[in-house]
Amino acid sequence: MNALLEMRNITKTFPGVKALDNVSLSVREGEIHAICGENGAGKSTLMKVLSGVYPAGSYDGEIHYDNSMAEFRSIRDSEDRGIIIIHQELALVPLLSIAENIFLGNERASRGVIDWPETFRLTEELLAKVGLREAPGVKVDSLGVGKQQLVEIAKALSKNVRLLILDEPTAALSEADSQALLDLLLELKSQGVTSIIISHKLNEVRRVADSVTVIRDGATISTIDARGGDLTEDRIVRDMVGRDMAHRYPERERRAGETVFELKNWNVWHPEQTERQVIDDISMTVRAGEVVGIAGLMGAGRTELAMSIFGRSYGRNISGQVLMHGKPADVSTVDRAINAGLAYVTEDRKTLGLILEDTIRRNTVVANLPGVSQRGVIDESRETEVAEGYRSALRIRTPSVFQKVMNLSGGNQQKVVLAKWLFTEPELLILDEPTRGIDVGAKYEIYSIINELSAAGKAVIMISSEMPELLGMCDRIHVMNEGRFVGELTADQASQEAIMSMIVRE
Repeated sequence: MNALLEMRNITKTFPGVKALDNVSLSVREGEIHAICGENGAGKSTLMKVLSGVYPAGSYDGEIHYDNSMAEFRSIRDSEDRGIIIIHQELALVPLLSIAENIFLGNERASRGVIDWPETFRLTEELLAKVGLREAPGVKVDSLGVGKQQLVEIAKALSKNVRLLILDEPTAALSEADSQALLDLLLELKSQGVTSIIISHKLNEVRRVADSVTVIRDGATISTIDARGGDLTEDRIVRDMVGRDMAHRYPERERRAGETVFELKNWNVWHPEQTERQVIDDISMTVRAGEVVGIAGLMGAGRTELAMSIFGRSYGRNISGQVLMHGKPADVSTVDRAINAGLAYVTEDRKTLGLILEDTIRRNTVVANLPGVSQRGVIDESRETEVAEGYRSALRIRTPSVFQKVMNLSGGNQQKVVLAKWLFTEPELLILDEPTRGIDVGAKYEIYSIINELSAAGKAVIMISSEMPELLGMCDRIHVMNEGRFVGELTADQASQEAIMSMIVRE
């Protein structure tokens, strides 16, 4: 099979940082080629070079595409050759319709007037190809993330895509939506579309990839032919992190102390759908040094539970009681929840967890400004001292705490969120999808931090869609379905089969 794409000795440098160092990549026509690597390894940078986000002349090396030298000076240049990139942050306009989004910038028009019947007809054809049954006139903001991802692919197909690039396409999708998307990639492959997929989910990579290229620290480490039988998760992980990871979850001594947190008969109603109860009579306890997991399918109510507890950030007509060390605690606002000893690491770090345009220093202290202030005035030297302390303790990889958080990898951004809440000195830490969208090496570091917190006597609630993560980290697991706890398992009792059987019995 001939190579559709060859990137030769690509080197890309930013001020003070060499993001790519002589990276080479060869993609055969008609294959699905996966690119794996830790956060910050250079995967997305390489794809931005390919797609013209970083134009020719801003990097060293050569791109050969379809048997000719290519110099893309803009995204338009690469799209004209059939190279379409779908970024992790979807580029859709929420208040426009599906049809408007698909043909935005590529309108079907005559003499400056859009031909709406033709636009809708073509949209219906494209939606059928990606398995989406919504009408062309439906607004994008009414769709779930999985369906929005399909709209992006339909948009790519409208541009006669030959090489489709997907950056972490299943990071925010449910298991069912992820499988549907992977099935679609295989279908597109059968139709002759070549794909490059960047993913941290190694089970998905093994399922669909024909070849895998591993990048580490801006350099090509290996390219593995999946058809040769050498593609194993252990092999990919070893190449990604530069070491064997026989144990994906760090060991810790399980030792629970006194009850720190207790939730009694907690009920929450939907903030807009007044007849819908989202959380139904939930009770639970968490002891010092204990990690308690909450498992469940997408939509089970796990995030809604966490947010309602933390300052009633979600829901209405909330009833029930929160106890800290056996005494009633006021968690009616975020400030009061923090003062009661609670902290909440949101699942959406970029929107709700961080101020991306601000520095590591400011993000670290923003939840506890009194801790760096004197008589209402922020002490900047104290602010820097605190941020430096957490940078060292949590091993945040950055040249300076004055760097903007938006420039960090996903794993390091997550560590900054943890630093922010640890500075409030919580007794209960609620972690909502704490490793979403980060690589296996960074995951291990986050797990180690969680273990250190439990060893220090902190109580931890861990919400995760990855069952192996819950099984590897938690002392007990509550199984949640349709707003209720439907079962509880100890670490010895827990398995993926046991969790799923509790869910499907309901």
